[in-house]
Amino acid sequence: MMTVSRYRAFQAPISRDRCGDKIISCKITRNKLYNLLTIYALILTMCLTGCAVTRVDIQGEVPARHSISEFKDQRFAEVDDPWEGFNRSMYRFNFYFDKYLFLPVVNGYEFITPIFLQERISGFYNNLGEIRNLTNSLLQLKGAESVSTLGRFVTNSTVGIGGMFDPATSFGMKQHNQDFGKTLGYWGADSGPYLVLPILGPSSLRDTGGLAVDSGITYGIYTAVGPFGNSGNSFLIGAGIKAVENIDARHQQSFRYYESGYPFEYYMVRFFYHEKREIESGKRIPSN
Repeated sequence: MMTVSRYRAFQAPISRDRCGDKIISCKITRNKLYNLLTIYALILTMCLTGCAVTRVDIQGEVPARHSISEFKDQRFAEVDDPWEGFNRSMYRFNFYFDKYLFLPVVNGYEFITPIFLQERISGFYNNLGEIRNLTNSLLQLKGAESVSTLGRFVTNSTVGIGGMFDPATSFGMKQHNQDFGKTLGYWGADSGPYLVLPILGPSSLRDTGGLAVDSGITYGIYTAVGPFGNSGNSFLIGAGIKAVENIDARHQQSFRYYESGYPFEYYMVRFFYHEKREIESGKRIPSN
């Protein structure tokens, strides 16, 4: 990792660079160069360190001795899955993506980052997620929940130093995780066919649309606020922040593909995801 002394070598004004008989004018300012180096150093360090850690030894899926058709009368087989072939392919793709890329990077992040700092980073991103929670609580007309979520965001953003700490919980303001998929379900929209998204994992047609809306709202707010608009490198800085957010999200998720030991893991994950989302959307789950 580059030391402070090496950074200083770049802080002197760069005016000209000779290449043969030609003189090339360099118009890169010190601040822009410093920002570029910071983003590149952060991402490269995580990726390279992640590749250097111990390999993730995850066994592949063992073919089942029975077919799901033998259990059509069981509730876990009731989930609408007309695209099962595609979904299974995406499930395997996510397994290999996790094994050879995502988890090594996450392990590298956990290796080089102290636990205290990991918790502060997670708190920062979780606090930003309160904006999505607040938006959807309002769309569901949940007044008390909206007030509580707003209170959490303001408290943790100020007293909690940008969400790095969570004093709001100790003050009795509980977190209410919401998204637009839940909002659609709250107002009666059916989940639709089951869908496994590349990298993101289990979803449904309704939740995929909800994810697109939430992402659009987040991007719109970020563009309107423009916290790095004057830096000249807002795109690179934003990409770096998003990359760390994705790494932190996977760090907080304990699920690992094909580690359940269950011969019908695909169906188990599909069933529990569907039931969980139905419950969170306020739908009644049949007892039989």
